[in-house]
Amino acid sequence: MSISQSLLAEFEAQAAVTRRFLDRLPDDKLTWKPHEKSMSAGQLAYHLAFVPGGVVRFAQNNPAQTSGFNFPQPASRQEVLDAFEESIAAVRSLLPTFDDAAMNETWRLVAGEEEVLAQPRGQFLRDIMLSHCYQHRGQFSVYLRLLNVAVPASWGPSGDEPPVFMQKTQAA
Repeated sequence: MSISQSLLAEFEAQAAVTRRFLDRLPDDKLTWKPHEKSMSAGQLAYHLAFVPGGVVRFAQNNPAQTSGFNFPQPASRQEVLDAFEESIAAVRSLLPTFDDAAMNETWRLVAGEEEVLAQPRGQFLRDIMLSHCYQHRGQFSVYLRLLNVAVPASWGPSGDEPPVFMQKTQAA
């Protein structure tokens, strides 16, 4: 299995989990923040939705030029879900175009003329497209808990529901 196929398989499995989290964002809590330094619930959800597709598009460039980070405030949960669907489509179409040579190539991130990161492209995609999103999904689960919204199960049970494989067994 190629590096891109492996990353895509993991992404596909986790996209369904992430969608369950994003589906639970209350439309009336988009601007809610747990702390003044925090992103709003809508900004965090939008970031979680946008990152996979944005990162795989970004990784096409080498070197890639950073211009900072933008955390837009969505107007609705549907805007977040639409961004997630676009992100999924981008990952599905672009990730398979990277062969193992491209995944092992040293990928560089620059800010102006300064190189700020140099690592294999595949490692960058794993770190940011996947691991970064897992970190934010965990952060978003805390937002849901603080908003008194049932937290979906991810790899294992949450305080509100069993893992998906047990839900299927219990429904049968």
